[in-house]
Amino acid sequence: SSHFCLRPAGLAAAVLSLASILSRAMSPRTGVATLAACGAATACLTGAGQAFVMPGSVPPGVVATTSTAVAMPQEPFALRASPVASQSAARGLPAPLGICALAGAAVAMGVTGRRATTRRRGAAGRRGAVKVAMKADEGNCIKLAVYGKGGIGKSTTSCNISIALARRGKKVLQIGCDPKHDSTFTLTGFLIPTIIDTLQEKDYHYENVWPEDVIYKGYGGVDCVEAGGPPAGAGCGGYVVGETVKLLKELNAFYEYDVILFDVLGDVVCGGFAAPLNYADYCMIVTDNGFDALFAANRIGASVREKSRTHPLRLAGLIGNRTAKRDLIDKYVQSCPMPVLEVLPLIEDIRVSRIKGKTLFEMAEKEPSLKYVCDYYLNIADQILAGPEGVVPREVPDRELFSLLSDFYLTPGEAQLDEAASEATETIDEVSFV
Repeated sequence: SSHFCLRPAGLAAAVLSLASILSRAMSPRTGVATLAACGAATACLTGAGQAFVMPGSVPPGVVATTSTAVAMPQEPFALRASPVASQSAARGLPAPLGICALAGAAVAMGVTGRRATTRRRGAAGRRGAVKVAMKADEGNCIKLAVYGKGGIGKSTTSCNISIALARRGKKVLQIGCDPKHDSTFTLTGFLIPTIIDTLQEKDYHYENVWPEDVIYKGYGGVDCVEAGGPPAGAGCGGYVVGETVKLLKELNAFYEYDVILFDVLGDVVCGGFAAPLNYADYCMIVTDNGFDALFAANRIGASVREKSRTHPLRLAGLIGNRTAKRDLIDKYVQSCPMPVLEVLPLIEDIRVSRIKGKTLFEMAEKEPSLKYVCDYYLNIADQILAGPEGVVPREVPDRELFSLLSDFYLTPGEAQLDEAASEATETIDEVSFV
């Protein structure tokens, strides 16, 4: 430029690069303001009469001017091009005025409420890595949190429900919230790296983490993330869940799915491992027809009630896993009313699928006799997609529940008599109806 003895292109690039870095650390609206301000400064540096072109109107990585091309990082924010600014440049108005017009029009005409595309870098060069693109928005996304007694089969159930939802045409993300990071094993076939490990490798510089670093494509098109956890005996799992959601939002990945499913460690309902309930629309509890699992389910129901005071959270219902009978489940539900979404049959293939690292859907491709089991998971998926009203459970007091469940075992004769009486009543009702 004739106004400067030193060519300002390099300084302009530095200003724009600084704007890019700052914008990533800010909210979308603040980031846009930063870009606009730095854009005006760049226009002044590169001289009057030059036309400034916002990212998106030229190939990524280049800002074009009438006399020079200034390299800059690809911007994560999308501005709608301002016809006022374009006309200013076309009429030869000074660039600072054009930039001001562009900034004002961007605010007036609408800056996108969040990032328009997910940050990404080239093709991922390893198995399972995934690229994601904008599809859904947070308002339409169904968020599920799966809880249950440790070892009850939550991860196996979660993976099969995720596949069932994908079979219904939904874009699904499953987030494992367990330091063992094995929630998605049956979807991917291997233990994927955790978010917390990736952040530690990057020294917690979120801008250096890319979607393919933490999101892996599993069987059936289900995307998989493992939150990981703190070292054994130290730290808080709730912090890790919060960091996971924060990073996914930073990558814009949290807004791209029709369904997000949190698979949560054990029956721990402290504030830390109850953290996924802060983000969920529905909680589902995996149980069986046993004392311990239902006792844990009751405690989880209490945490759902507590969280529902401040969050739009509901209990979708119970899922009985590998259960030959459901009499104790029914007895509990009489005392604590809640839906029973499904009761899965007591078959060994469900347990073996976990060992094989495959879902029932994948196993059914070679063993058609297992297709009927998949229908149970599809039924659960259909109920969730129908948008159930759900319930806010009122848990049974611990001592009362202990007596209720233990009496069922200690006095099996009375339980059988009660069951027989119930069946007789149903028969009488059917005859009366006829």
